[in-house]
Amino acid sequence: MARIVSTTAGMMKPLVGKLAMLMGDDYNMLTGMRTQVSFLEKELSAMSAALEKMELMDDEHFDPQAKNWRDHVREMSYDMEDCVDDFMRDLGSANATSSGFVQKITQFFQTMWASYQIGRRIEELKVLALEANERRLRYKIDDYINSASGVVPIDPRISAIYQEAAGLVGIDGPREELVGWLKDSSRKLKVVSIVGFGGLGKTTLAKQVYDEIRGQFGCKAFVPVSQRPDMTSLLTGLQLKLGMEESSRVHELQDIIDNLRKYLTNKRYLIVVDDLWDHSAWNAISCAFPENGTGSRIIVTTRVEDVARGACFNHRECIYRMKPLKEEESRRLFFNRVFGSEDACPQQFEEISDEILKKCGGLPLAIITIASLLASHQAGSRSDWESIRNSLGAKFATKPTLEEMRSILNLSYMHIPLHLRVCFLYLGMYPEDHEINRDDLVRQWIAEGFVNHLHGSDLEDVGKSYFNELINRSMIQSGSIKYGEVVSCRVHDMMLDLILSKCAEDNFICVAYNSEDVARMHGSEYKVRRLSLGSSSGDATSRAIDTSMSQVRSFSRFGESKYAPPLTRFKHLRMLLFKIPYKRNMIVDLTAIGQLFQLRYLHVSAESGCIELPAEVRGLVNLETLEIYARLEGSLPSDIYLLSRLTRLILPYRVKLPERLKNMKSLHTLCCSNTWESSLEDLKGLGELPNIRELSMCTYQRDMVDGAVDALLYSVGSLRKLRSLSLNCRFSVNYDEARHTITNPPPFIEKLILRGRRFNRVPRFIGELRFLRSVSMHVVQFPTDEVHVVGNLSSLVKLRIWDMHVPEDGAAVIGAGLFPALEVLVLVSDDDDVTACMKFEAAGVMPSLRRLTLRLCHSWRGAAPVGLEHLLALEQIRLEISSSVHEHHSLAESTFRIAAEAHPRHPSVMINVL
Repeated sequence: MARIVSTTAGMMKPLVGKLAMLMGDDYNMLTGMRTQVSFLEKELSAMSAALEKMELMDDEHFDPQAKNWRDHVREMSYDMEDCVDDFMRDLGSANATSSGFVQKITQFFQTMWASYQIGRRIEELKVLALEANERRLRYKIDDYINSASGVVPIDPRISAIYQEAAGLVGIDGPREELVGWLKDSSRKLKVVSIVGFGGLGKTTLAKQVYDEIRGQFGCKAFVPVSQRPDMTSLLTGLQLKLGMEESSRVHELQDIIDNLRKYLTNKRYLIVVDDLWDHSAWNAISCAFPENGTGSRIIVTTRVEDVARGACFNHRECIYRMKPLKEEESRRLFFNRVFGSEDACPQQFEEISDEILKKCGGLPLAIITIASLLASHQAGSRSDWESIRNSLGAKFATKPTLEEMRSILNLSYMHIPLHLRVCFLYLGMYPEDHEINRDDLVRQWIAEGFVNHLHGSDLEDVGKSYFNELINRSMIQSGSIKYGEVVSCRVHDMMLDLILSKCAEDNFICVAYNSEDVARMHGSEYKVRRLSLGSSSGDATSRAIDTSMSQVRSFSRFGESKYAPPLTRFKHLRMLLFKIPYKRNMIVDLTAIGQLFQLRYLHVSAESGCIELPAEVRGLVNLETLEIYARLEGSLPSDIYLLSRLTRLILPYRVKLPERLKNMKSLHTLCCSNTWESSLEDLKGLGELPNIRELSMCTYQRDMVDGAVDALLYSVGSLRKLRSLSLNCRFSVNYDEARHTITNPPPFIEKLILRGRRFNRVPRFIGELRFLRSVSMHVVQFPTDEVHVVGNLSSLVKLRIWDMHVPEDGAAVIGAGLFPALEVLVLVSDDDDVTACMKFEAAGVMPSLRRLTLRLCHSWRGAAPVGLEHLLALEQIRLEISSSVHEHHSLAESTFRIAAEAHPRHPSVMINVL
């Protein structure tokens, strides 16, 4: 089978962990009950071990009984964990501290009754576990695992090696670029890595390059690497391809490597190592390739960025990152395959062809396989094509070409470590083409219990490492990048199809786009565990959701509906997500969430709508993330300060700081857009939150009084763990820059935004922040001596200055040695000419600057900044031209394009008219 189990083993581990917790000192349990829980834990641990072995299997033909057992254990695990969660809640309530004789007696009987009820249920769970293990023995699951694990399927990449070059589009440029890298005059061994998403054509490109230059080498070989390679067999095969005589000696790995090195010592060789999966395989293979000064070359293809870098070692400039085909290349490849030429497409197929191409997302493998399938339907009716279009993806795997495509994509999935699989499948909660924020996704994984502590590391840091690993493995595509970090991702359509098919197989996520989809879920033999309503689902879909879905753990809604899900019945809900498009006066009713004991994550984005919250939320004892990007109907729950596990709080628009803020000791992130109405007590209490790392405070258009300014700035200075600070605050007319300042700033701030108030000069405390990476502030004067305050910050990557004016003594001189790490510089002024605010004195100034953004207003003097050519790393100039100088658009474009042409790197020029 393609994969017998994926999510079941992942479900068992947290369940076993919770059973262990039940036996701890935090829960008062009778001795007999502890024995029962201990027995249950051991039984489930044994099943979990078997499931993990099944997880690694890759067999074409699976035993239906094994799959049946897997499905049974999965659903049992879900129900057991829900039950254990109820135990923990009931025991926690019964064990609550009470004062007074009557209260203690009442608490005693509550504890006894809860223990009795739990004992009965544990007996039932024990029977279920025994039955599952008995079925495991009866079905001989362990024997099946041991017998099936040795089956090796046909490598689905074989056909790509023999792909005809005549049919490939978009490969000429990459091929010639790689050939240029490999044909240089260097006599040293050079390694070139080709890295990218599965199906982009890495193998095909490597084969084309190999065929073009192989005649220049005395020894050459093309070596595919499997996911779990037998290194002895692989290197023995390499010997044969190189024409070496097979030794009669026993082939120990070290002997083979020694023979290869000896054979290649004086030869010029070309080796392609195709589809390399990990560092350990490369470490072994590379030992066979001597550095012999003959100009030998190695090409490595991989889906993993880290492997590509590791293979290149000191040749880091030789990493070729493959990208999806451009739109015109996709169309040419598609139409050539289907109709023989780009101009031969019948009119009735043009629109549907574009829809199919969009589905392919520029992935050559997808385009080629689907085009080959459609070629047999080119003379058919439009309905035939529509049927194929509608069947694309998970439900359509009957044709060999599509099965091959799924097999190649599945290879990447099968290589994901077990702890990452549920995280990867969780991306199915998001709709097609959605840009997914990394931090939101990580918090959702944490809410579901998918992220494990690693040597005491912070859970969010561990979750980010999971995300990065999925990026490195090309399972997801990087989106936005900030300061060298990928902070969002997208899922390729074809990979999303794979995800959803596996989610359906494992009953992991159910996605509904209409009421018929919901009806099918109601008719399923399995309970719905995670539910996502697509953007096209409407009120009928929401009404169709009923109490039969009470076991839902994660619920997401993309799109508007005036009907809320039956939240009071979703008692096991852990994650709740609403992303609603622009819809004025829409109300999201969340008054029922106060009863969701298990809720850990709540995010609502309804920027033009309103949200209703309950009067009290003290029942949300597990809530960790509360993010609301909407207006609040009514007031904030008065007891929000009692949420002891809340780490992230994004308050609704125009809502002041909660009362008794100082009690919320667990907060890491706090965002308030109505600081000016907050009490002095709560502003002072802000400084008593020891774990705050990210703080954003805003007053909109209202001025803060002097006392509030003092309280806010004093509190900020007390937040010693602060990493990110955003103050968008208007201060009173009596504001004094010398008095109203942060005298003892948090030392580890990395991101600083100061807006709402124009500073005459750069605040001096900024010079003390040695870890600053990004600064955005309103500064009127930025003369040369002020430049040094910021320019000496060695970690600064991005600087944005608003409201700039030309200094009284002329343009600020930026000299060598300042801004050593700065990559992005943005200068904005609506009143003066920003091009005359700075001049770059000598070659090598701002050595890392890649992007320069300038806003040209009505006072632009018609010239580029002095010394622009000295910015040797500059790649892009962005011009924001205000409407007041719109008539000078052509002059501005001409001026900067001439400057760019004279620049050593010829940076691109982008124009944006405001």
